[in-house]
Amino acid sequence: QVQLVESGGGLVQAGGSLRLSCAASRRTFSNYGCGWFRQAPGKEREFVAAISWSGSNIRYADSVKGRFTISRDNAKNTVYLQMNSLKPEDTAVYYCGLANRVAVTTSGYQYWGQGTQVTVSS
Repeated sequence: QVQLVESGGGLVQAGGSLRLSCAASRRTFSNYGCGWFRQAPGKEREFVAAISWSGSNIRYADSVKGRFTISRDNAKNTVYLQMNSLKPEDTAVYYCGLANRVAVTTSGYQYWGQGTQVTVSS
C-alpha cells in the first residue's frame, strides 16, 4: 500500500501561481507513473497532467498546457505541479495518483491522495 499526501493548495488571485506537492510513503514510488487530477464542485474528476516514472513521458490537458508544469523527484518520493497564470476556472480540489504507466483517465490509477483545495479568485 502506498500513501500519498498532497500539499501546497490555497487561495490565490487570478494570474498568480501555486506549487502543489505530492509525497509518497514508499520508495517504490519511482516505479510508478504519477498524475494530477482535479475536481470542481458538481463535476467529475478530470485529468490535468501525468508523468512517467523516468520523467521522459509527460502529458497535459489542453486546458493547462503552457501554464502548468509537472515534475518529479524520485529521490524525495515527490511529484510536483507548478501552476502559473491561474484562472478562476482552475478552482478545484487537486488530487495526485500513482499508476503503472502514464494514464489520462482515473481508471488507470491505483493509489490516490486526499486532495488539496485550490481556489482562484477573480
